[in-house]
Amino acid sequence: MPAELIDGVAVSKKVREDVSARCAALAAKGVVPGLTVVLVGEDPASAVYVRNKEKGSREAGMNGATIRMPATTSETELLAVVDRLNADDAVHGILVQMPLPKQINAQKVIRRIDPAKDVDGFHPVNVGKVLIGETDGFAPCTPAGVQVLLKEAGVDTAGKHVVIVGRSNIVGKPMASLLVQPGADATVTICHSRTPDLAWHTRRADIVVAAVGRPGTITGDMLKPGAVVMDVGINRIKDPTTKSGTRLVGDVDFASVSPVASKVTPVPGGVGPMTIAMLLLNTVRAAEQRAAGQGA
Repeated sequence: MPAELIDGVAVSKKVREDVSARCAALAAKGVVPGLTVVLVGEDPASAVYVRNKEKGSREAGMNGATIRMPATTSETELLAVVDRLNADDAVHGILVQMPLPKQINAQKVIRRIDPAKDVDGFHPVNVGKVLIGETDGFAPCTPAGVQVLLKEAGVDTAGKHVVIVGRSNIVGKPMASLLVQPGADATVTICHSRTPDLAWHTRRADIVVAAVGRPGTITGDMLKPGAVVMDVGINRIKDPTTKSGTRLVGDVDFASVSPVASKVTPVPGGVGPMTIAMLLLNTVRAAEQRAAGQGA
């Protein structure tokens, strides 16, 4: 029997409806949440993401703005924009789209963003808050979205063994931080490119989170029957049978995993839609905290 699909589109719609209601409540008090995205350069994939973020914020009732800067932008120029947004009371969330051109130190830019406006959840202050379990910080959007999907799919993580494949600061590490907190109560193993015998670990997992950016990394023979599989990967591969000549796949070999797993996220339509939904949720939370006189 094939695995049950975890519908990220439906869950993201539910999150967005909650965000819209909270935006309306703030608007009634004279506060309109503002999200500003800064895009440096002309990376096509980044441009698509940025358009979707701006569109999503406006649909939710926010002020959504995009600042586009040329690929030749200097680090000093970008930092000056960040400083201006930090000082703007109408801006509650700031997101500098990655990757940045090589002349700009991304970590320096991330550290310059006001932690109370860091809705991407990458500032060291927010990273630390997620790690120690403080709830007024902002978790990175993708792992936060995975956690919401697990809850909405009825997957209880308490006492479960979760194997995370990938140790990035964007997904792997914050995913582990979220899942070990009281309330989630999972036992977590992080695997990566230097882990010997990856399958030995994944076969012992109740839940596998695949986040390595490599198609087909997780196959059905690497799972124990009934495992839950969360596929975070988004990879474009060649497919001559499609009009574009390519198609999107995850890090999971869906055909072999589906007969073994109990639940799995599809790609597309799984974790992907949750990322922007959680960004919007972080932004409305930032506005609520600012209105209440709080902050990261």
